[in-house]
Amino acid sequence: MTQTPTRARPGPVSEAGVDDVPRDRRQERFEQFFAANREAVLGYLLRRTGDRHDAADLLADTFLVAWRRLDDVPAGDETRPWLYGVARRALANHRRGQGRRHALADRLRSELTEADGPAPTMPDNSPAAVAFRALPEQDRELLSLVAWEELDTAQIAITLGITRNAVRIRLHRARKRFAKLLTAPLANRPLATLREEASHEDA
Repeated sequence: MTQTPTRARPGPVSEAGVDDVPRDRRQERFEQFFAANREAVLGYLLRRTGDRHDAADLLADTFLVAWRRLDDVPAGDETRPWLYGVARRALANHRRGQGRRHALADRLRSELTEADGPAPTMPDNSPAAVAFRALPEQDRELLSLVAWEELDTAQIAITLGITRNAVRIRLHRARKRFAKLLTAPLANRPLATLREEASHEDA
């Protein structure tokens, strides 16, 4: 009578072999890209909040998401744009939260800003700065990613979660709107009016 060979049951698996070593490697990878990208992401957030405390909180939120989604973080040149994308979403959530908490104050501040022009705390009233502030938010973000973060088309696509072709089209239109605003008479015109005109400009 032929016996069917039995498979040996696997013995107990060492937790160190399955859990600790990968965890150590994950932590090492996280620490490496945290050290390499911390200052850049903080700068991205500071330029968009103007507040070091808010920027620090958002930086922590950004890298917390990165730790939780470590397997999704791309390597190499794509890491930083991916982090910018996470920071951008964290900033959007932060702004929505602020809006819910301070709806009345935000409305009053907006009305005062539109009535009186740029806030006096903004020292740069050069034509370029005024034209930049008059652009729609999407245009300002695109041009900021090029000028401040020095990203190329592919990296911007990762940051914004859109295609490279969409980036090229939007960037072309943003630059045309910016160039037109630079040559337009901007003095004594409400920022809201300029922004509305730029938003509907057929580029």
